[in-house]
Amino acid sequence: MVQQMNTEDLIILYEDNHIIVVLKPQNIACCPDESGDDNLFDCIKRYIKEKYEKPGNVFLGLVHRLDRPTGGVMVYAKTSKAASRLSEQLKSGGFEKKYLAVLCGVLQKKSGMLENYLRKNSVNNMVYVCTQTEEGAKYAALDYNILEEVGNMSLAEIKLRTGRTHQIRVQTAAMNAPVYGDMRYGGENAVKGKLALWAYSLTFPHPITGEKLRYIAEPPLSEKPWKFFHIDLKA
Repeated sequence: MVQQMNTEDLIILYEDNHIIVVLKPQNIACCPDESGDDNLFDCIKRYIKEKYEKPGNVFLGLVHRLDRPTGGVMVYAKTSKAASRLSEQLKSGGFEKKYLAVLCGVLQKKSGMLENYLRKNSVNNMVYVCTQTEEGAKYAALDYNILEEVGNMSLAEIKLRTGRTHQIRVQTAAMNAPVYGDMRYGGENAVKGKLALWAYSLTFPHPITGEKLRYIAEPPLSEKPWKFFHIDLKA
């Protein structure tokens, strides 16, 4: 029997009639998958059903995704109208998604843009850097800024320009600075531990009012490797 997430453990950053913004825990899927494990999507549906005593099936729209090992801020739509508008905003670049990542390595260039072409192998669910002409190649780009260095580790702020599967993990590994804890893509530079990748900031227009909304959440600052860095999101 699959163990269910407790709705009381949900961390809700904002909620109204149209959207709900939550903190996704690490190592919890953001939506149902082939594993059959309980997930954040179903937990939110249970929460809405219980809190508002809704009969029948509860609508919830999945707007964007985070990998299972990644934690941070996510928004879900509570109405089909909000889901449609948020999806359009996502496609048109109306979302600004920023991450914090601890990288294994010290980069010579402390800020810049990474551009690659990526292709996904659906058999093993791995993503690879490839050439533009390879079948299935998709353009991927991100901006990074190194905030602090401790030993051979770097704290980076990353802003996505595109939203590809495992994008940050693959692109940083391709420059020999994999995300801390990434045993899948880290190769010989991999360091064991919980994946140090955190979606700390999400900015988007409200799907109904158009008001610009921004929500931030700190990574687990008491845990390795985050505790080695000076992180102040209020600054």
